[in-house]
Amino acid sequence: MKSKTGKREDPRFYMELAINVMKQSIQERAKDSPSPSVGAVLVFPNGDYDTACRGEFREGDHAEYIVIDKKHRGEDLTGCWIFATLEPCGPGARNGFKVPCSVRISDARIEKVWFGVQELNSKASGGAKYLIEKKVQVDQFPDEFREEIRKFNKPFNDWVEEENKNIQIVDNIRKGGINKTFDNVELTSLSADALQLYITKSGQKYALGSDEMYQDLLDKELIERDKKTNELIPTGNCILLFGKIPSNKYPGAVVKVKADFGDNIDPATETFDKPLVLIPDIVETWLKTVIASSVDTSGFSRKQVPFYPIKVVREAVINAIIHRDYSIDGAKVFIEVNPNKIEVRSPGLPALPNTIEKLRNFTATQYSRNDRLANIFNKMEFMEEAEIGMGIYRSMREKFNLPLPFITYKEPNVIVTFPRNIEGVKETNKKLKDLTHDLLDAYEFVKANIEVSRKEYEEFAGVSQKVAYDRLTKLKDMDIIGDNGKTPGSKNYKYTFIND
Repeated sequence: MKSKTGKREDPRFYMELAINVMKQSIQERAKDSPSPSVGAVLVFPNGDYDTACRGEFREGDHAEYIVIDKKHRGEDLTGCWIFATLEPCGPGARNGFKVPCSVRISDARIEKVWFGVQELNSKASGGAKYLIEKKVQVDQFPDEFREEIRKFNKPFNDWVEEENKNIQIVDNIRKGGINKTFDNVELTSLSADALQLYITKSGQKYALGSDEMYQDLLDKELIERDKKTNELIPTGNCILLFGKIPSNKYPGAVVKVKADFGDNIDPATETFDKPLVLIPDIVETWLKTVIASSVDTSGFSRKQVPFYPIKVVREAVINAIIHRDYSIDGAKVFIEVNPNKIEVRSPGLPALPNTIEKLRNFTATQYSRNDRLANIFNKMEFMEEAEIGMGIYRSMREKFNLPLPFITYKEPNVIVTFPRNIEGVKETNKKLKDLTHDLLDAYEFVKANIEVSRKEYEEFAGVSQKVAYDRLTKLKDMDIIGDNGKTPGSKNYKYTFIND
C-alpha cells in the first residue's frame, strides 16, 4: 500500500491494521491442535506498507515470513518497521531448514519491531530476547490491543497452557536462578496457608496436599521430581511463592516497610518475611492503617492527609515483588509512607523490552523477567485486581485528583514515588519546586499525555488561548517540558514531556 503522505503514520495505526489482518488468518486443516491467528504489517521508511496473515499463501506459513520473504524477497528492508500481533518465534522454534521469524527479522536489518502478546508456547518463545541481543529495537502493543489479541486467540492460548504441561524444556523467557532446586529443601518447608490461598483464589477444585495439587505444581514447574529418589523438591519459584520463610534461601525476599507519622513521632518499621502470595493482603492491611494515621505537618495546625487510593500503591507493590531482580543479593522491596509522599522501591532495572524511560512515561508493558511468579499471581487474579498496566498511573489526576507518580532509578532500585500533595511533588522533583499550582497542573497534563497541543490544554484547563499559551511557553522556557520540533504556531506543533 502506497503512503499518501510520504512518511510513516503513528504506530497505533499499524497496530490496529495488524489486528484486523490477524482476523483473516487461515487455520491448518491437517492439524488436530489450533494454530495462532497472527497478523503482520511491514512498514517502509517512506510510509509504504504491506500486510500478511498466518497461512495467507500456504498452510502454516508465519505472517512475518510471508510479508518479508514471500512478498518482498530481494528488496532492501533496512530501516523498516514490522508490527506482529504475536511475539516473533525464537531461535530453535522451526524444524529442519525453516528459519525462525526473529532471525529473519534481524537478518533483514529491520529497525524496530512492535509485537502484541508474549509467545508462551515454550517451543517458540524467546524471539524478543533474541532481537534485543541483535540490537533490534523492540516494543509491545498497548494493553487494550493485547487484550483484543488474547481474546481472539483464546482456543490457541488454552491449548498452549495444556501443551506446556507435557513438555520438559527450558524456554528462553524463563531463565534465572529462581528456577533451580535446592539441597535439603522439602515440601514441608511450604506454607499450608499460602497453598490454600492459591487453591481458593485460583479456583482450583482439588484439596490441600492432594495428588492433584502436587501434579498442578509439577505442571507449572514449581516443583520437580528427583530422578534418583522420586521425591518432590520445590524450586526457587515455589519457595518464593509458598515457602514458610522465603528469606532462608533468598535473603532479599522480604518486604520492609516504614511509616513516618510526622510531628516528631518515631517512625514505625516492620519486615514481612512471608510467602509472596500472602504479601499483597498483608501490605494492604498495613497501608490502610498507616495511610489513615499519617498526618500533614506542613501547616501550623495538625490535619489529616486526604484519602489516598490503596489499590494504586497495591499495584506498585505487586509489580515490585513480581518483576524485581531476585539475583541481587540482599536487596529488598521497600515501602515508605510519610505525610507528603509514598515510595515503593524495587531492586533491579526493568526487564527488556521495558526501560526506565518507558516506566517514566507510563508506556511499559507486563513483560516479566519472573514469568512463573507472574503466572501464579495472574491465576490468583492479584494483578487484575491491581489493574495491570500503566494506565492507572497516568489517570491519577483525572480519577483521584492526585499528582501523577514519579518513576526513577537509583542503583539498585526502581523507585515509584506517589506524591500525596503539592509539597510531595516539589520534594520529589526539585525542578518543580518554584512552580505555581497552575503551572504544576499544566506540567501534569503534559506528563500524562506525553505530547499535547496548546488547544488540547486550553480545553482541558478551561482557560483562554493566551493563558494556555503563556503557561506552556513558560514551562518550555524553563526546560521543564519540550516540543516536537515542528514550527511553533503551526497545526502540528506540540509540547512534549521531557523524560529526565
